[in-house]
Amino acid sequence: MSPEARQHALDTMAATELDVLVIGAGVVGAGAALDAVTRGLTVGLVEARDYASGTSSRSSKLVHGGLRYLKQLNFRLVFEALRERKLILETLAPHLAKPVEFVYPLEKPVLDRAWVGTGVGVYDVLGAGRGVPAHFRHLGKKKTMQRFPSAKRGTVRGGVSFYEGQLDDARHTMMLSRTAASHGALVASSARVVDFLRADGRVVGALVQDQETGRKFEVRAKRVVNAAGAWTDELQEMLGAASQFKIKASKGVHIVVPRDRIDSETGLITETEKSLLFVIPCPWSDEHWVIGTTDTGWDHDLAHPAATRADIDYILAQVNRLLETPIGHDDIVGVYAGLRPLLAAGDSDQTAKLSREHAVVRPVPGLVIVAGGKYTTYRVMAKDAIDLAVADLPGRIAKSCTERVPLVGAHQYRELSLSRARLAEVFDVDLPTVDHLLGRFGSAVTELRELIDAAPELAARLGNSRYLKAEIVYAVTHEGALHLDDILARRTRLSVETSARGVDIAPEVATLVAPYLGWDEDRIAREIQIYRLRVEAELASNLQPTDAQADAIRVSAPDSRESFGFPLEESLSVP
Repeated sequence: MSPEARQHALDTMAATELDVLVIGAGVVGAGAALDAVTRGLTVGLVEARDYASGTSSRSSKLVHGGLRYLKQLNFRLVFEALRERKLILETLAPHLAKPVEFVYPLEKPVLDRAWVGTGVGVYDVLGAGRGVPAHFRHLGKKKTMQRFPSAKRGTVRGGVSFYEGQLDDARHTMMLSRTAASHGALVASSARVVDFLRADGRVVGALVQDQETGRKFEVRAKRVVNAAGAWTDELQEMLGAASQFKIKASKGVHIVVPRDRIDSETGLITETEKSLLFVIPCPWSDEHWVIGTTDTGWDHDLAHPAATRADIDYILAQVNRLLETPIGHDDIVGVYAGLRPLLAAGDSDQTAKLSREHAVVRPVPGLVIVAGGKYTTYRVMAKDAIDLAVADLPGRIAKSCTERVPLVGAHQYRELSLSRARLAEVFDVDLPTVDHLLGRFGSAVTELRELIDAAPELAARLGNSRYLKAEIVYAVTHEGALHLDDILARRTRLSVETSARGVDIAPEVATLVAPYLGWDEDRIAREIQIYRLRVEAELASNLQPTDAQADAIRVSAPDSRESFGFPLEESLSVP
């Protein structure tokens, strides 16, 4: 997914009628593009921003069946999610997804052990053989303290241990898009749908704007799939037709803290009065915890949801219930907020009670909308969307086969991972760095070696980070990154790994990728300044008491994809 490949995809889409055009390269849209192209269809995938730039890069980083659905007795959804968890962990993305152990600390040992133990025990039985070890265990206070030394004495009196799956959501979604491209799909980020094309009452394509140049062009397709997530209603409004459902955005906030702030051998999970709270070993780094989440309605800017001081205070208060030594704001090195696109039920404003299940509808001929759902079941949502989209296409269309289509990097990953020592010699790095590379690229790590062979200076580390310079260049040449924030926030996680939020290393990154993106000195300066102001706006929004105040500050920062044609001094100002 190089810049040249993106341009070829845009030009080809403008000149060809597709079988299926998918709108939105979140996990569902990327999954739908892969589903369609592996059925032998001609497919286009367009994304207004970056791959996974919305909900699909801001989740809890878990591949799970959903304990909360078991509590609601929604066994069908739990079974479905557990089946998909197994597929992701064992077949589709074993390089990106891993089992992780959790302990549920018990505060009321008799009552809690009865219902938590029963619930988690049933969950473990349902998930037996489904991608993670069947390892449900009751732990006494002593064993719990051994596993979780930071536990608050007098509060934590035991625990229940079990396994879930985790993954780096942004990389997984990007790899889905890249896998679709490897099978022949035409994929392009920074390509926003601004209207639908209609003929004789049917949707026959979309009017697309290249966000990098401002150019608009038509993409014609026999079927269009709207997989825009939180932006679903915005696209529905373009039709001028009555909506069959509404999307209610629920904001979920997470904080990132250094690993040494909480002494625990396992992840942690507990229930709050509003939702579940997770303390998750960071999937992209063994040096951090991801802690969250919240579940509150959001009625502001969809592209840049902002975390407030109240959100962060809530997370800290909930996790500190379990900790002997509390953590505070000064311990936080990263904060991110994402939006869950929930199917609205009537006039309910209680997002925690809205449906996590998905819906697939055809509001007008030629258009299919898929919405709702959860990250783990993306493949089922994608399959259902394409099934409906092609149901009345002439000719015989193959059935979905994505349960047997591993993502880029999965093929021979396990065999390669057995050769860690040899890889360490080839890359001239230590074993932890080999594990880091395998966990990000899988068997595609050999392509990284090719970059280094062509430019040996790329074998050096980026600043004092754990990333090689080759990984930064690879983000542009193979992974579709077009802007500095694509690299710092999604191809890597430098935006949430240090208190500097990646601002300190941004100049080095921009200079490194400039030759591959055709940036001159002015463009380098623009990208650095836009990224710096984004970080400043996010940090300032995190101090605000309300969503409205946080949103007003966050949206005041310039956007890398909406700044073409504007002078630098006019586009960069934060109040």
